[in-house]
Amino acid sequence: MSRRQGLSVRLRLTLSYVGFLAVAGTLLLAVVWMFLLRYVPDNSQGLLGVSPNRYLLVHTFAPAAAVAMAFLLVFGLVGGWILAGRMLAPLTRITAATRAAGNGSLSHRIRLEGRRDEFRELADAFDTMLDQLESHVAEQQRFAANASHELRTPLAISQALLDVARKDPTRDRGELVERLQAVNTRAIGLTEALLLLSRSDRGSFARESVDLSLVAEEAAETLLPLAEQRGITLDVTGGAARTSGSAELLLRMVTNLVQNALVHNLPAGGTVTVHTETRPEASVVRVENTGPALPPELVPTLTEPFRRGTDRVRTDEHAGVGLGLAIVQSVVRAHDGTLDLAPRPAGGLVVTVRLPAMP
Repeated sequence: MSRRQGLSVRLRLTLSYVGFLAVAGTLLLAVVWMFLLRYVPDNSQGLLGVSPNRYLLVHTFAPAAAVAMAFLLVFGLVGGWILAGRMLAPLTRITAATRAAGNGSLSHRIRLEGRRDEFRELADAFDTMLDQLESHVAEQQRFAANASHELRTPLAISQALLDVARKDPTRDRGELVERLQAVNTRAIGLTEALLLLSRSDRGSFARESVDLSLVAEEAAETLLPLAEQRGITLDVTGGAARTSGSAELLLRMVTNLVQNALVHNLPAGGTVTVHTETRPEASVVRVENTGPALPPELVPTLTEPFRRGTDRVRTDEHAGVGLGLAIVQSVVRAHDGTLDLAPRPAGGLVVTVRLPAMP
């Protein structure tokens, strides 16, 4: 934005200091005149019959007062300029950092030293904002790169299948169509997951009253055949837990959590427990599952898009696209909630979602 050049803050502060000193000096001279000089008789005898009189005092005092006022103005101008410069020095560094960030350099930090004051608080807040912004931009860059790779993979597979079919006309067309359909289904699922992730990130949805216990029962009922197929016991416990949000997104959130718990479980004899409850100012959904032990350093990365983890990659028909927990985190964030992941000592994972409770 282009603006007309105006007086700098430093110059305005300096002029304010000079103006304050000028007013203070004038008031001091007025006090001297009102409470001292006006009581001196203006005659040849002076005060109590002793010279000097008012005329002599005024003519003696006036030049000295004028010199003192001039000194105050010069001193205020120079001293005010220096003091204003020292006071505004942190603001200059903050401005430089802001311009650097505006030019794309998000790695620059202000890091103002000294005790806490308004400028230090502003600098610290700006550094915190840059940390979050840099992290967000890096996350978006990784997401774009991973999304491009994931979307390119099914297209490359489809191209390879078509090339093989063109070079070998005798190849079984039924097998080709079946494989192309599987690849296309996976690409559609990935695209829908990306659209859902984008929608939840924007927070563009209507809010309504939602009972998380009913959502958990619906998600469990939907995924019960998968649990029976894998020999996993799926339980839903707890009571009503009402919150405000999108029923569709919250259902997808719980469904992703339960499906993730079923897929990444023991080969047989595993358990998945979905528990809902209402706590002070929070409605809670907790999904706990058995499974292989997870390294503690791996758990915080599971919510990153396309992050599956070394020990969590699936190659069967239920292999995901790596967006399940990323979508969960996005939905939780859009509903002003928190998401906690903790590995179980005996193996598996405990995922706790806290959403604002309705009155």
